[in-house]
Amino acid sequence: MDNGHQIEQFFGSASPLSTVLAGYSPRREQLEMAQAVSDTLLTGERLVVEAGTGTGKTLAYLIPVLLSGQRVIISTGTKTLQDQLYHRDLPVVTQVLGRPATIVQLKGRANYLCLHRLELLRQGRAPDVGRFDRQAYTEVDQWSRLTRSGDIAEVHGVPEDSGIWPLVTSTVENCLGAQCNFYERCHVVSARQAATSADIVVVNHHLLLADLILKDEGFGELLPEFEAVIIDEAHQFPDIAQRFFNLSMSSARLLDLLRDLQLEALSAGAHDQALEALLDSTSKSVREARLLLPESAADVPWRDIDPDFGGRMEELTAGLDQLVDWLVALDESPIGLQRAGERLAGTIDTLEQLLCADETAGLRWLSLTRLGFGLNYTPIDVADSLNDLVDAQSCAWVFTSATLAVGEDFGHFLRRMGMANVRTKQIPSPFDFSSAALLYLPPGLPDPGETDYTDRVVEQLLPVLRASGGRAFLLFTSHRALRHAADLLENNPDFDLPLLVQGTAPRSRLLEQFVALDDPVLIGTTSFWEGVDIRGDSLVVVAIDKLPFASPGDPMLQARLEAISQKGGNPFMDFQLPQAVLALKQGVGRLIRDYSDFGIVVICDPRIRQRSYGKLFLESLPPMPITDKLDAIGAFFADRESDR
Repeated sequence: MDNGHQIEQFFGSASPLSTVLAGYSPRREQLEMAQAVSDTLLTGERLVVEAGTGTGKTLAYLIPVLLSGQRVIISTGTKTLQDQLYHRDLPVVTQVLGRPATIVQLKGRANYLCLHRLELLRQGRAPDVGRFDRQAYTEVDQWSRLTRSGDIAEVHGVPEDSGIWPLVTSTVENCLGAQCNFYERCHVVSARQAATSADIVVVNHHLLLADLILKDEGFGELLPEFEAVIIDEAHQFPDIAQRFFNLSMSSARLLDLLRDLQLEALSAGAHDQALEALLDSTSKSVREARLLLPESAADVPWRDIDPDFGGRMEELTAGLDQLVDWLVALDESPIGLQRAGERLAGTIDTLEQLLCADETAGLRWLSLTRLGFGLNYTPIDVADSLNDLVDAQSCAWVFTSATLAVGEDFGHFLRRMGMANVRTKQIPSPFDFSSAALLYLPPGLPDPGETDYTDRVVEQLLPVLRASGGRAFLLFTSHRALRHAADLLENNPDFDLPLLVQGTAPRSRLLEQFVALDDPVLIGTTSFWEGVDIRGDSLVVVAIDKLPFASPGDPMLQARLEAISQKGGNPFMDFQLPQAVLALKQGVGRLIRDYSDFGIVVICDPRIRQRSYGKLFLESLPPMPITDKLDAIGAFFADRESDR
């Protein structure tokens, strides 16, 4: 039986999937996508497929992948989907197919215990030995003697942000590679060796790009030879890729390097007063440089900062040169100090590139935190470089997401990827939005630029929340608007629904509380616009305050728009508008997640009706009835209650 017939069998009315997946039913859209993926794997070409919510895109590519017998990498944008694929979806599909496959989940090196760095900590000569939770160290030390994988996610009793983790995990810069005494037992090496013989390797976009761009020189290529790559959550791929082309150096990275140099010198018995003086003066230069920058934590173009900052960076580079001289003067250096010397040389090279960067081809900027800073140079357009990476792999590529097309046009995504002559396919959601959902456009709201806009939005949303009995996401495009809306609701005596506000608890905890409560209202911004999957009648309202245009104050956006103008393009139509359309599709996509779901989408921004571009937003959304009558909302929910 060929793959085409097998695919029809697995997505047909008598599908064996129904024996292992509760409520499984055939979907024409799922079969259509599976056939397209299968054809692409066979031809070795490229496919970009937008699969609307409910298509079941995961199964639609997993079954063709396993039937093909090819070695495949599956890359996701989020850890959540990566874990879901590895722990749930792939085991189910291999069971149904009756085709066992070797499957490996591969993570970045920061997720694995470094035995060398742990041993240095055990010796008690690390400079930071008294600056972290001793109980956390004890727990990690005990676990290290038992673990086989070295995956730090196994240590449930130590928080992800614990100060212990940077001390017992490695980076590309401080890894000793094959010269490490623990190389034969290295957890990173073991995980990557397992991947080289796997049939399917599940990674995230960051790790895939690290391999493609060959950033990880410690081990050469991370991933095995493969015949196909599936990029799920592909709408995130261009932005993540751009960050990998970013040249950067942070104050934290500089201080880590100085700390590691001190640690290695102590371990080797080479530490002396000359080194300590150099380390102190260089650390002081890093910290004093922060005092020359704005106090607020934000992104700032290089041209807007104190001119003395550049001079301070040159002094810092000179200090690093002196540290190199100190290392060179040693008669014999152990591998740890040799590696520190290589890192120093690389850091000096990076700083010199940043200080002399060509600002006609990219943006030089600083990212600021309360105590630190990052120096960055970001190329404005990486499409050609990104396409070269894809071209360099002689394999099939499938890019899929629920939000890739603007209307019916994939041009924006393809331009950002630098790809042409690619097969595209748009598969609509199988859900009946015409009966399950209603789009409400509140009348009478002012222009979003008015000072009282958020007040008026909250006024319009209150009767909607009363009609729905809460069970709502209120999504805002800025943290300022979010905080103001939260204050308005918290201080409104007529509002008595449970209120959950982003920032008051971890995102995962807020979502758990939302599902557990009877009539909650959650106020969120960017992180709640995508990757949230709440099914049933726990969520029946998704309200959006403004069309999600990117902040005009973002220096990277400004540079990108200037570059588009210089090439004769239209910055708004070519970039700002399509980006906003795709973001709105993501936000609206939180509402209907299953066949039994129902609810109201509220888009408060009057520009969706008043401006000519509003039509493109509406055309890009699922086909829902549209109303500006508040009574229609009450009737909608009344009908739903009568049907229950």
